[in-house]
Amino acid sequence: MDSEQRQHALALIQQALPDLDWTLQATKVKRLSRDFHWFSPVLKQQLEDKQADAVVRPRSEEELSLVVKACVQHQLPLILRGGATGNYGQLVPLEGGILVDMTGFNQICEYGNGVVRAQAGIRLAEIETLTRPAGWELRCMPSTYRLASLGGLYGGGFGGIGSINYGPLGAPGNVLSVKVMTMEAEPRILQVPAPQALLLHHAYGSNGIVLEVELALAPVHQWIERLDVFDDFTDALDYANAFARSPGLVKRQLALFAAPIPSWFSHLNGHYQASQHAVISVIAQESEGFCSPLLEKYRGHSAIRQPADEAREANASLMEYCWNHTTLHALKIDNSLTYLQTAFNCTNYRQQIIDMANLFGDEVISHIEFLRDNDGNITASGLQIVRYSTEERLNEVMATFRDHDVKINNPHVFQIEDGKQGEIKPDVVSVKKCLDPNGLLNPGKLRGWEVRDTLVLDNDPLLLTDK
Repeated sequence: MDSEQRQHALALIQQALPDLDWTLQATKVKRLSRDFHWFSPVLKQQLEDKQADAVVRPRSEEELSLVVKACVQHQLPLILRGGATGNYGQLVPLEGGILVDMTGFNQICEYGNGVVRAQAGIRLAEIETLTRPAGWELRCMPSTYRLASLGGLYGGGFGGIGSINYGPLGAPGNVLSVKVMTMEAEPRILQVPAPQALLLHHAYGSNGIVLEVELALAPVHQWIERLDVFDDFTDALDYANAFARSPGLVKRQLALFAAPIPSWFSHLNGHYQASQHAVISVIAQESEGFCSPLLEKYRGHSAIRQPADEAREANASLMEYCWNHTTLHALKIDNSLTYLQTAFNCTNYRQQIIDMANLFGDEVISHIEFLRDNDGNITASGLQIVRYSTEERLNEVMATFRDHDVKINNPHVFQIEDGKQGEIKPDVVSVKKCLDPNGLLNPGKLRGWEVRDTLVLDNDPLLLTDK
């Protein structure tokens, strides 16, 4: 469908649904059609001219259902938007259409006994505002928790704060179920239990409209945030590794930053020297006494210490220097930088980190997040900062990591399979065929849909019950 046809269809839809909350001004539509894909110079160029034809903000499932019906009737693409903190062009429309702002779906639906069920548009920080006073917190959340939505995390997230204990969001037991709406002429609302619910995880909203997510929670501790510094990179790595592998130390977050990354944390300057390497940790108050002996052993020094609750209230949490917030802080200093996403081998990640740091020097600067994998093993993922020169050189760097048995989750591509998933997954495509038979949800992002006729697809990929 070309632009003129889409505009005609859009005019008919607006005429039929005049009471919905529409945004039509071109500059506002373009702004709302953006996420943080500009972290990648490759995606920034590829997606520069891509945007929706209109934005609508439904206030209820009934209004959303009307939009879905209209899009199916006119064969107009529909794309979902949450907090827009993703980094892969997750919400950027490739073929125009209607961008659905889900932030009106922002209610807690049910809560108790270590479980919460909430609407997809709620900000993650708002969930913890309710649950923390009752002794529970999220098991996994990105560093962008103040802005990121639950549906956005589910549609494009991986790991985050808490993953040192519970693994990534997709690890068994973290997600219990999702509620979805189908992209059909008569939309159905379905309840999908885990593990089938994970077939909609990290699919960019391309194979179902997630309305609610049910999560298992973690018990709250009195957390202390620390930033400790080291003159030697290997000392910093070994301190973080010992910290990560000490099962009795209760922690929520652990990240390593090679110099000069800590010097780019401009609000923290003055606490340490620009040449020093840093480890940011969030540790339970009852475990903090063990930090001093570890620091002494690995020749480290405490630079910042603060209670997490006070830091959060002041919007000064060290957690907002971790995960992909690190890249944001770096780009504020030098907008020519970009980043990688790597997954080290759980059996020898320490040596891999050292080898890659030695191999690339100042071209690829180590930012390492410690976490558990889906099997419970302590491991490390990299969000390395890269001094970008050309796309060709960036691809060479990623190829070198792969040659050294370090997996790349490519953040410089906009199709799902070319990034984290790494391959076409027929069961993920099967879900789209079941829930979005016309292929109208976020078209162009799921490469498997383009070759679906060559795949062996499951006709019943989900355990579906009408809700």
